[in-house]
Amino acid sequence: MKNRVLLIGNLGHDPETRKLESGKRVTRFTLATNDTYRNAEGQKVTETTWHNIVAWNKLSDFASKYLTKGRQVYLEGKISYRSYEDKTGITKYITEIVASELLCLNGARSSDNQVEA
Repeated sequence: MKNRVLLIGNLGHDPETRKLESGKRVTRFTLATNDTYRNAEGQKVTETTWHNIVAWNKLSDFASKYLTKGRQVYLEGKISYRSYEDKTGITKYITEIVASELLCLNGARSSDNQVEA
């Protein structure tokens, strides 16, 4: 088995990029995906799921340069789980998608719309 995620969705906010002390660059953003189905009464229901996305180095540069709130993207990556202890001693759990490929689906120039890690 392989840890692989494929998503198509829209950015929830502009990407936020940081340069770490190590020199690595990291960009974070949220991605909304929609699933549509019919409920027991036959009504169309759309569920939105929000995903926390992390992009490193070359993908970080691409995301910070080309992605903006509302932009539709195709993303490949893997699920990452981590935890940390906050200032009050409470353990917090985080689920993220670490991007390995990004592809802009709307409004991009063809030469600038895709990058892989």
